[in-house]
Amino acid sequence: MARPIKKLNLIMLDAFAFKYAKQWLVICAIVILIIVGFFHSDHPANLLGGDAYAAPVAHSNLEQIIPTDKTSAKPVKKLWVCPMHPQIIRDQPGVCPICGMDLVEMEQPDTSQPEHGHGVRLNTATQQRLGVRLAAAKWQMLSQDIHAYGNVAADESLIFNLTAKVEGVIRKLHINSVGQQVLAGQVLYEIYSPELIKLQHEFIDLLKEKDRLLKYMLSDDAHISGKGMSDYDMMEVKENSSKRILYIEKFLYVDAGKELIEELNRTYQPRDVVEVRAPQSGFVTKIEVHEGSSVKPMDNLFSFADLSHVWIDVTLYPDQLAWVKNGDEVTVKLPQPNTREIKTRLQFIAPMVDSATHTVQARLSVSNPKNLLLIGSFLDVIIHAKPHKALAVPRSAVMRTGKGDLVMLAEGSGYFTPVKVETGIETTDSIEIIAGLHAGDQVAVNGQFLLDAAASMSDAAQRLHDDHDMDKH
Repeated sequence: MARPIKKLNLIMLDAFAFKYAKQWLVICAIVILIIVGFFHSDHPANLLGGDAYAAPVAHSNLEQIIPTDKTSAKPVKKLWVCPMHPQIIRDQPGVCPICGMDLVEMEQPDTSQPEHGHGVRLNTATQQRLGVRLAAAKWQMLSQDIHAYGNVAADESLIFNLTAKVEGVIRKLHINSVGQQVLAGQVLYEIYSPELIKLQHEFIDLLKEKDRLLKYMLSDDAHISGKGMSDYDMMEVKENSSKRILYIEKFLYVDAGKELIEELNRTYQPRDVVEVRAPQSGFVTKIEVHEGSSVKPMDNLFSFADLSHVWIDVTLYPDQLAWVKNGDEVTVKLPQPNTREIKTRLQFIAPMVDSATHTVQARLSVSNPKNLLLIGSFLDVIIHAKPHKALAVPRSAVMRTGKGDLVMLAEGSGYFTPVKVETGIETTDSIEIIAGLHAGDQVAVNGQFLLDAAASMSDAAQRLHDDHDMDKH
Protein backbone atom coordinates (compact mmCIF):
# COMPACT_ATOMS: atom_id res chain seq x y z
CA MET A 1 0.00 0.00 0.00
CA ALA A 2 2.90 2.31 0.76
CA ARG A 3 4.43 1.74 -2.65
CA PRO A 4 1.48 2.98 -4.71
CA ILE A 5 1.26 6.10 -2.50
CA LYS A 6 4.96 6.90 -3.00
CA LYS A 7 4.58 6.53 -6.76
CA LEU A 8 1.61 8.87 -6.72
CA ASN A 9 3.61 11.53 -4.89
CA LEU A 10 6.43 11.37 -7.48
CA ILE A 11 3.93 11.84 -10.27
CA MET A 12 2.45 14.92 -8.57
CA LEU A 13 5.92 16.43 -7.99
CA ASP A 14 6.87 15.98 -11.64
CA ALA A 15 3.68 17.71 -12.72
CA PHE A 16 4.34 20.69 -10.39
CA ALA A 17 7.95 21.11 -11.64
CA PHE A 18 6.87 20.96 -15.26
CA LYS A 19 4.16 23.56 -14.62
CA TYR A 20 6.55 26.28 -13.26
CA ALA A 21 9.72 25.37 -15.19
CA LYS A 22 8.85 27.68 -18.13
CA GLN A 23 8.38 30.70 -15.85
CA TRP A 24 11.70 30.18 -14.13
CA LEU A 25 13.49 29.86 -17.45
CA VAL A 26 12.00 33.14 -18.71
CA ILE A 27 13.02 34.98 -15.52
CA CYS A 28 16.57 33.67 -15.73
CA ALA A 29 16.88 34.67 -19.39
CA ILE A 30 15.74 38.24 -18.65
CA VAL A 31 18.27 38.60 -15.83
CA ILE A 32 21.10 37.36 -18.05
CA LEU A 33 20.15 39.76 -20.87
CA ILE A 34 20.06 42.73 -18.45
CA ILE A 35 23.54 41.91 -17.15
CA VAL A 36 24.97 41.48 -20.65
CA GLY A 37 23.30 44.70 -21.90
CA PHE A 38 24.65 46.64 -18.93
CA PHE A 39 28.24 45.68 -19.65
CA HIS A 40 27.92 46.21 -23.39
CA SER A 41 26.31 49.69 -23.16
CA ASP A 42 28.13 51.35 -20.24
CA HIS A 43 31.45 49.50 -20.22
CA PRO A 44 32.44 48.78 -23.81
CA ALA A 45 36.11 49.21 -23.07
CA ASN A 46 36.01 46.52 -20.38
CA LEU A 47 34.25 43.95 -22.54
CA LEU A 48 36.20 44.70 -25.71
CA GLY A 49 39.68 44.83 -24.31
CA GLY A 50 39.82 48.67 -23.90
CA ASP A 51 38.89 49.45 -27.54
CA ALA A 52 35.75 51.56 -27.44
CA TYR A 53 35.34 51.43 -31.19
CA ALA A 54 35.79 47.69 -31.75
CA ALA A 55 32.06 47.06 -32.10
CA PRO A 56 30.01 49.00 -34.66
CA VAL A 57 27.01 50.97 -33.48
CA ALA A 58 24.06 49.60 -35.37
CA HIS A 59 21.59 52.46 -34.80
CA SER A 60 23.82 55.34 -36.16
CA ASN A 61 23.94 56.12 -39.88
CA LEU A 62 26.82 58.64 -39.47
CA GLU A 63 30.28 57.67 -40.63
CA GLN A 64 32.83 57.47 -37.85
CA ILE A 65 36.09 59.34 -38.18
CA ILE A 66 39.10 59.47 -35.94
CA PRO A 67 38.43 62.07 -33.25
CA THR A 68 40.68 65.13 -33.19
CA ASP A 69 40.78 65.02 -29.41
CA LYS A 70 42.47 61.82 -28.27
CA THR A 71 41.20 62.31 -24.73
CA SER A 72 37.58 62.34 -25.86
CA ALA A 73 35.57 59.11 -25.78
CA LYS A 74 32.96 60.41 -28.22
CA PRO A 75 33.32 59.65 -31.94
CA VAL A 76 33.23 62.65 -34.29
CA LYS A 77 30.78 62.54 -37.19
CA LYS A 78 31.15 63.96 -40.67
CA LEU A 79 28.60 66.62 -41.57
CA TRP A 80 27.70 68.41 -44.80
CA VAL A 81 26.41 71.99 -45.03
CA CYS A 82 25.07 74.30 -47.73
CA PRO A 83 27.53 77.14 -48.54
CA MET A 84 24.66 79.59 -49.07
CA HIS A 85 22.32 78.44 -46.30
CA PRO A 86 24.34 77.44 -43.21
CA GLN A 87 21.19 76.30 -41.40
CA ILE A 88 20.96 73.31 -43.80
CA ILE A 89 23.13 70.59 -42.19
CA ARG A 90 22.99 66.92 -43.16
CA ASP A 91 24.85 63.79 -42.03
CA GLN A 92 25.40 62.64 -45.60
CA PRO A 93 26.24 64.26 -48.98
CA GLY A 94 23.40 65.71 -51.00
CA VAL A 95 21.95 68.98 -52.32
CA CYS A 96 20.42 71.96 -50.55
CA PRO A 97 16.60 71.82 -50.62
CA ILE A 98 16.50 75.63 -50.86
CA CYS A 99 18.98 76.58 -53.60
CA GLY A 100 19.94 73.17 -55.04
CA MET A 101 23.71 73.61 -54.42
CA ASP A 102 25.84 70.61 -53.51
CA LEU A 103 26.45 70.26 -49.81
CA VAL A 104 30.10 70.56 -48.76
CA GLU A 105 31.80 68.78 -45.91
CA MET A 106 31.91 70.92 -42.81
CA GLU A 107 35.02 71.45 -40.75
CA GLN A 108 34.75 69.47 -37.55
CA PRO A 109 34.44 71.33 -34.28
CA ASP A 110 37.44 71.14 -31.99
CA THR A 111 36.34 69.63 -28.69
CA SER A 112 39.61 70.35 -26.97
CA GLN A 113 38.32 73.82 -26.00
CA PRO A 114 34.77 73.37 -24.75
CA GLU A 115 34.60 76.98 -23.55
CA HIS A 116 34.52 78.10 -27.20
CA GLY A 117 31.42 76.11 -28.04
CA HIS A 118 29.68 79.16 -29.57
CA GLY A 119 32.65 80.41 -31.58
CA VAL A 120 34.88 79.16 -34.35
CA ARG A 121 38.54 78.29 -34.66
CA LEU A 122 40.54 79.14 -37.79
CA ASN A 123 44.15 78.31 -38.46
CA THR A 124 46.54 80.95 -39.73
CA ALA A 125 46.27 79.87 -43.36
CA THR A 126 42.47 80.10 -43.32
CA GLN A 127 42.59 83.53 -41.71
CA GLN A 128 44.92 84.71 -44.45
CA ARG A 129 42.65 83.34 -47.17
CA LEU A 130 39.67 85.16 -45.63
CA GLY A 131 41.73 88.32 -45.21
CA VAL A 132 40.89 88.59 -41.52
CA ARG A 133 42.48 91.62 -39.84
CA LEU A 134 42.34 92.52 -36.16
CA ALA A 135 42.18 95.81 -34.29
CA ALA A 136 42.26 96.57 -30.58
CA ALA A 137 39.56 98.43 -28.65
CA LYS A 138 41.26 101.51 -27.21
CA TRP A 139 40.46 104.80 -25.55
CA GLN A 140 40.54 107.79 -27.86
CA MET A 141 39.11 111.28 -28.29
CA LEU A 142 36.23 111.20 -30.74
CA SER A 143 35.21 114.40 -32.47
CA GLN A 144 33.03 115.06 -35.45
CA ASP A 145 31.49 117.90 -37.43
CA ILE A 146 27.74 117.38 -37.73
CA HIS A 147 26.53 118.43 -41.18
CA ALA A 148 22.88 119.45 -41.22
CA TYR A 149 20.57 121.88 -42.94
CA GLY A 150 18.80 124.86 -41.43
CA ASN A 151 15.62 126.74 -42.31
CA VAL A 152 15.54 130.51 -41.80
CA ALA A 153 12.54 131.62 -39.74
CA ALA A 154 11.43 134.92 -38.25
CA ASP A 155 12.36 135.55 -34.63
CA GLU A 156 9.00 135.25 -32.89
CA SER A 157 10.08 137.74 -30.24
CA LEU A 158 10.41 140.39 -33.01
CA ILE A 159 7.03 139.76 -34.66
CA PHE A 160 4.38 142.43 -33.93
CA ASN A 161 0.79 143.01 -34.97
CA LEU A 162 -0.70 146.39 -35.87
CA THR A 163 -4.29 146.81 -34.68
CA ALA A 164 -6.85 149.54 -35.20
CA LYS A 165 -6.92 152.12 -32.39
CA VAL A 166 -10.07 153.97 -33.39
CA GLU A 167 -13.30 153.16 -35.18
CA GLY A 168 -13.53 154.16 -38.81
CA VAL A 169 -13.38 153.20 -42.49
CA ILE A 170 -10.22 152.38 -44.45
CA ARG A 171 -10.09 154.82 -47.38
CA LYS A 172 -6.75 153.80 -48.92
CA LEU A 173 -4.11 151.12 -48.35
CA HIS A 174 -0.43 151.82 -48.94
CA ILE A 175 0.55 148.16 -48.23
CA ASN A 176 -0.30 145.82 -51.08
CA SER A 177 1.61 142.55 -50.68
CA VAL A 178 3.09 140.20 -48.12
CA GLY A 179 6.86 140.48 -47.93
CA GLN A 180 6.88 144.20 -48.59
CA GLN A 181 9.44 146.06 -46.52
CA VAL A 182 8.12 148.83 -44.31
CA LEU A 183 10.19 151.55 -42.64
CA ALA A 184 9.32 153.25 -39.38
CA GLY A 185 7.12 156.31 -40.09
CA GLN A 186 5.96 155.07 -43.50
CA VAL A 187 2.25 155.55 -44.28
CA LEU A 188 0.37 152.23 -44.02
CA TYR A 189 -3.22 153.31 -44.67
CA GLU A 190 -5.61 156.28 -44.56
CA ILE A 191 -8.71 156.19 -42.37
CA TYR A 192 -11.83 158.26 -42.00
CA SER A 193 -12.75 158.37 -38.33
CA PRO A 194 -15.21 160.75 -36.62
CA GLU A 195 -13.34 160.12 -33.40
CA LEU A 196 -10.09 161.40 -34.91
CA ILE A 197 -11.87 164.45 -36.36
CA LYS A 198 -13.23 165.28 -32.88
CA LEU A 199 -9.75 164.91 -31.36
CA GLN A 200 -8.32 167.30 -33.94
CA HIS A 201 -10.97 169.94 -33.21
CA GLU A 202 -10.32 169.66 -29.47
CA PHE A 203 -6.58 169.97 -30.03
CA ILE A 204 -7.09 173.04 -32.24
CA ASP A 205 -9.16 174.63 -29.47
CA LEU A 206 -6.29 174.07 -27.05
CA LEU A 207 -3.91 175.64 -29.54
CA LYS A 208 -6.16 178.73 -29.80
CA GLU A 209 -6.38 178.98 -26.01
CA LYS A 210 -2.60 178.78 -25.80
CA ASP A 211 -2.30 181.64 -28.28
CA ARG A 212 -4.69 183.74 -26.22
CA LEU A 213 -2.75 183.20 -23.04
CA LEU A 214 0.55 183.93 -24.72
CA LYS A 215 -0.90 187.07 -26.28
CA TYR A 216 -1.94 188.35 -22.86
CA MET A 217 1.52 187.59 -21.44
CA LEU A 218 3.12 189.67 -24.19
CA SER A 219 0.55 192.47 -24.06
CA ASP A 220 1.28 196.02 -22.78
CA ASP A 221 -1.35 195.71 -20.05
CA ALA A 222 0.65 192.96 -18.35
CA HIS A 223 3.80 195.16 -18.36
CA ILE A 224 2.06 198.39 -17.32
CA SER A 225 0.46 196.86 -14.24
CA GLY A 226 3.86 195.67 -13.14
CA LYS A 227 2.32 192.72 -11.50
CA GLY A 228 2.70 190.30 -14.44
CA MET A 229 0.42 187.27 -14.71
CA SER A 230 -1.69 186.28 -11.78
CA ASP A 231 -1.57 182.87 -10.18
CA TYR A 232 -4.85 182.03 -11.86
CA ASP A 233 -3.40 182.87 -15.28
CA MET A 234 -0.29 180.79 -14.59
CA MET A 235 -2.48 177.85 -13.59
CA GLU A 236 -4.42 178.16 -16.86
CA VAL A 237 -1.16 178.10 -18.87
CA LYS A 238 0.02 174.97 -17.07
CA GLU A 239 -3.33 173.25 -17.53
CA ASN A 240 -3.37 174.10 -21.23
CA SER A 241 0.11 172.71 -21.67
CA SER A 242 -0.80 169.46 -19.88
CA LYS A 243 -3.89 169.00 -22.05
CA ARG A 244 -1.94 169.58 -25.27
CA ILE A 245 0.64 166.98 -24.19
CA LEU A 246 -2.19 164.53 -23.48
CA TYR A 247 -3.69 165.04 -26.95
CA ILE A 248 -0.30 164.67 -28.60
CA GLU A 249 0.07 161.29 -26.84
CA LYS A 250 -3.38 160.29 -28.16
CA PHE A 251 -2.34 161.10 -31.72
CA LEU A 252 0.85 159.11 -31.28
CA TYR A 253 -1.12 156.21 -29.78
CA VAL A 254 -3.33 155.96 -32.88
CA ASP A 255 -0.13 156.00 -35.01
CA ALA A 256 -1.10 159.29 -36.66
CA GLY A 257 2.51 160.39 -36.36
CA LYS A 258 4.19 163.70 -35.66
CA GLU A 259 3.34 164.93 -39.14
CA LEU A 260 -0.35 165.39 -38.23
CA ILE A 261 0.57 167.26 -35.04
CA GLU A 262 2.89 169.58 -36.92
CA GLU A 263 0.23 170.20 -39.55
CA LEU A 264 -2.39 171.07 -36.91
CA ASN A 265 0.04 173.41 -35.16
CA ARG A 266 0.70 175.12 -38.48
CA THR A 267 -2.71 175.24 -40.19
CA TYR A 268 -5.25 174.94 -37.37
CA GLN A 269 -7.31 172.92 -39.87
CA PRO A 270 -8.45 169.31 -39.11
CA ARG A 271 -8.14 166.55 -41.68
CA ASP A 272 -11.09 164.35 -42.58
CA VAL A 273 -8.85 161.46 -43.61
CA VAL A 274 -5.88 160.73 -41.35
CA GLU A 275 -2.74 158.89 -42.41
CA VAL A 276 -1.69 156.04 -40.10
CA ARG A 277 2.05 155.34 -40.05
CA ALA A 278 4.23 152.33 -39.17
CA PRO A 279 5.49 152.48 -35.58
CA GLN A 280 8.63 150.47 -36.47
CA SER A 281 10.40 148.87 -39.42
CA GLY A 282 9.77 145.33 -40.61
CA PHE A 283 8.52 143.09 -43.36
CA VAL A 284 4.84 142.46 -43.92
CA THR A 285 3.88 138.88 -43.08
CA LYS A 286 0.08 139.20 -43.07
CA ILE A 287 -2.58 141.62 -44.40
CA GLU A 288 -6.07 141.31 -42.90
CA VAL A 289 -7.79 144.48 -44.15
CA HIS A 290 -8.85 145.97 -47.49
CA GLU A 291 -9.86 149.38 -48.77
CA GLY A 292 -13.39 150.17 -47.68
CA SER A 293 -13.24 147.89 -44.65
CA SER A 294 -14.85 149.10 -41.45
CA VAL A 295 -12.63 148.65 -38.42
CA LYS A 296 -13.01 149.08 -34.73
CA PRO A 297 -10.48 149.17 -31.89
CA MET A 298 -8.40 145.96 -31.39
CA ASP A 299 -9.08 144.66 -34.93
CA ASN A 300 -5.87 143.13 -36.29
CA LEU A 301 -4.86 144.82 -39.54
CA PHE A 302 -1.27 143.82 -40.35
CA SER A 303 1.51 141.59 -39.05
CA PHE A 304 5.16 142.56 -39.36
CA ALA A 305 8.44 140.82 -38.66
CA ASP A 306 11.66 142.56 -37.78
CA LEU A 307 14.35 140.62 -39.63
CA SER A 308 17.35 142.35 -38.10
CA HIS A 309 17.69 139.11 -36.12
CA VAL A 310 16.38 135.76 -37.38
CA TRP A 311 16.23 132.16 -36.21
CA ILE A 312 17.74 129.22 -38.04
CA ASP A 313 15.89 125.99 -37.25
CA VAL A 314 18.26 123.02 -37.60
CA THR A 315 16.92 119.49 -38.15
CA LEU A 316 18.81 116.78 -36.23
CA TYR A 317 18.42 113.01 -36.53
CA PRO A 318 18.58 110.56 -33.61
CA ASP A 319 22.12 109.38 -34.42
CA GLN A 320 23.31 113.00 -34.24
CA LEU A 321 21.71 113.85 -30.90
CA ALA A 322 24.41 112.07 -28.90
CA TRP A 323 26.96 114.53 -30.25
CA VAL A 324 25.37 117.96 -30.00
CA LYS A 325 25.04 120.07 -26.86
CA ASN A 326 23.81 123.58 -26.16
CA GLY A 327 26.67 126.02 -26.67
CA ASP A 328 28.44 124.08 -29.43
CA GLU A 329 30.08 126.24 -32.06
CA VAL A 330 28.23 126.43 -35.38
CA THR A 331 29.21 127.61 -38.85
CA VAL A 332 26.45 128.77 -41.21
CA LYS A 333 27.24 128.95 -44.92
CA LEU A 334 25.34 131.67 -46.77
CA PRO A 335 23.87 130.89 -50.21
CA GLN A 336 25.11 134.13 -51.79
CA PRO A 337 28.50 133.88 -53.52
CA ASN A 338 31.49 135.76 -52.11
CA THR A 339 29.87 136.11 -48.68
CA ARG A 340 31.46 135.34 -45.36
CA GLU A 341 30.33 132.48 -43.17
CA ILE A 342 28.39 133.22 -40.00
CA LYS A 343 29.89 131.98 -36.74
CA THR A 344 27.50 131.45 -33.85
CA ARG A 345 26.58 128.93 -31.14
CA LEU A 346 23.79 126.42 -30.70
CA GLN A 347 21.25 128.04 -28.38
CA PHE A 348 18.35 125.64 -28.02
CA ILE A 349 17.56 121.94 -28.57
CA ALA A 350 13.88 120.97 -28.44
CA PRO A 351 13.08 118.39 -25.73
CA MET A 352 10.66 116.45 -27.96
CA VAL A 353 10.84 114.33 -31.11
CA ASP A 354 8.61 114.96 -34.09
CA SER A 355 6.35 111.91 -34.33
CA ALA A 356 6.05 112.21 -38.12
CA THR A 357 9.69 112.74 -39.11
CA HIS A 358 11.39 111.34 -35.97
CA THR A 359 13.68 114.37 -35.88
CA VAL A 360 14.54 116.99 -33.28
CA GLN A 361 14.68 120.73 -33.91
CA ALA A 362 17.59 122.85 -32.69
CA ARG A 363 17.78 126.63 -33.01
CA LEU A 364 20.32 129.35 -33.74
CA SER A 365 19.83 133.11 -33.41
CA VAL A 366 21.89 135.19 -35.82
CA SER A 367 22.15 138.85 -36.77
CA ASN A 368 20.76 139.80 -40.18
CA PRO A 369 21.43 143.52 -40.64
CA LYS A 370 21.61 143.44 -44.45
CA ASN A 371 18.72 140.99 -44.88
CA LEU A 372 20.98 138.41 -46.53
CA LEU A 373 19.04 135.62 -44.81
CA LEU A 374 15.66 135.29 -46.45
CA ILE A 375 12.75 133.81 -44.52
CA GLY A 376 12.10 130.22 -45.61
CA SER A 377 15.49 129.67 -47.28
CA PHE A 378 17.63 126.61 -46.54
CA LEU A 379 21.24 126.87 -45.40
CA ASP A 380 24.11 124.44 -44.82
CA VAL A 381 24.90 124.24 -41.11
CA ILE A 382 28.00 122.64 -39.57
CA ILE A 383 27.92 121.93 -35.83
CA HIS A 384 31.39 121.53 -34.35
CA ALA A 385 30.80 118.93 -31.65
CA LYS A 386 33.10 118.96 -28.64
CA PRO A 387 35.65 116.08 -28.43
CA HIS A 388 34.46 113.07 -26.46
CA LYS A 389 36.69 110.43 -24.80
CA ALA A 390 35.41 106.93 -25.46
CA LEU A 391 36.42 103.29 -25.82
CA ALA A 392 36.19 102.77 -29.56
CA VAL A 393 36.78 100.23 -32.33
CA PRO A 394 36.73 100.68 -36.12
CA ARG A 395 33.22 101.03 -37.52
CA SER A 396 33.73 98.06 -39.83
CA ALA A 397 34.16 95.79 -36.78
CA VAL A 398 30.52 96.18 -35.69
CA MET A 399 27.88 93.99 -37.30
CA ARG A 400 24.33 95.38 -37.28
CA THR A 401 21.79 92.61 -36.81
CA GLY A 402 18.16 92.36 -35.89
CA LYS A 403 19.16 91.06 -32.46
CA GLY A 404 21.64 93.83 -31.70
CA ASP A 405 25.19 94.91 -32.51
CA LEU A 406 27.88 92.20 -32.56
CA VAL A 407 31.65 92.02 -32.88
CA MET A 408 33.85 88.96 -33.48
CA LEU A 409 36.17 88.83 -30.46
CA ALA A 410 39.57 87.22 -31.03
CA GLU A 411 40.38 85.10 -27.95
CA GLY A 412 43.74 83.78 -29.11
CA SER A 413 44.91 80.52 -30.72
CA GLY A 414 42.66 81.22 -33.70
CA TYR A 415 39.41 81.29 -31.73
CA PHE A 416 36.73 83.89 -32.59
CA THR A 417 33.57 84.39 -30.57
CA PRO A 418 30.58 86.64 -31.43
CA VAL A 419 30.05 89.15 -28.61
CA LYS A 420 27.08 91.45 -28.22
CA VAL A 421 28.05 95.10 -27.63
CA GLU A 422 26.27 98.35 -26.86
CA THR A 423 27.36 101.19 -29.12
CA GLY A 424 27.35 104.96 -28.67
CA ILE A 425 28.45 107.87 -30.82
CA GLU A 426 30.04 107.30 -34.22
CA THR A 427 32.58 109.10 -36.35
CA THR A 428 33.59 108.48 -39.93
CA ASP A 429 36.09 105.79 -38.89
CA SER A 430 35.32 104.76 -35.29
CA ILE A 431 32.38 103.83 -33.10
CA GLU A 432 32.08 104.05 -29.33
CA ILE A 433 31.64 100.83 -27.33
CA ILE A 434 29.67 101.47 -24.15
CA ALA A 435 29.46 97.85 -22.99
CA GLY A 436 30.68 94.43 -24.11
CA LEU A 437 34.42 95.04 -24.58
CA HIS A 438 37.43 96.16 -22.56
CA ALA A 439 40.43 98.20 -23.61
CA GLY A 440 42.90 95.99 -25.46
CA ASP A 441 40.36 93.41 -26.69
CA GLN A 442 41.10 92.30 -30.24
CA VAL A 443 38.21 92.25 -32.72
CA ALA A 444 37.96 91.36 -36.41
CA VAL A 445 37.58 94.42 -38.62
CA ASN A 446 36.85 92.54 -41.86
CA GLY A 447 35.61 89.10 -42.77
CA GLN A 448 33.55 89.10 -39.58
CA PHE A 449 30.37 88.10 -41.37
CA LEU A 450 32.12 84.96 -42.63
CA LEU A 451 33.41 84.31 -39.13
CA ASP A 452 29.93 84.77 -37.69
CA ALA A 453 28.48 82.35 -40.25
CA ALA A 454 31.22 79.83 -39.50
CA ALA A 455 30.58 80.21 -35.77
CA SER A 456 26.88 79.60 -36.34
CA MET A 457 27.62 76.47 -38.38
CA SER A 458 30.10 75.27 -35.77
CA ASP A 459 27.57 75.78 -33.02
CA ALA A 460 24.91 73.96 -35.06
CA ALA A 461 27.31 71.10 -35.71
CA GLN A 462 28.13 70.82 -32.05
CA ARG A 463 24.42 70.69 -31.17
CA LEU A 464 23.89 68.03 -33.83
CA HIS A 465 26.71 65.92 -32.40
CA ASP A 466 25.24 66.28 -28.94
CA ASP A 467 21.81 65.27 -30.22
CA HIS A 468 23.24 62.12 -31.87
CA ASP A 469 25.15 61.24 -28.71
CA MET A 470 21.99 61.58 -26.64
CA ASP A 471 20.11 59.38 -29.10
CA LYS A 472 22.87 56.78 -28.87
CA HIS A 473 22.60 56.55 -25.11
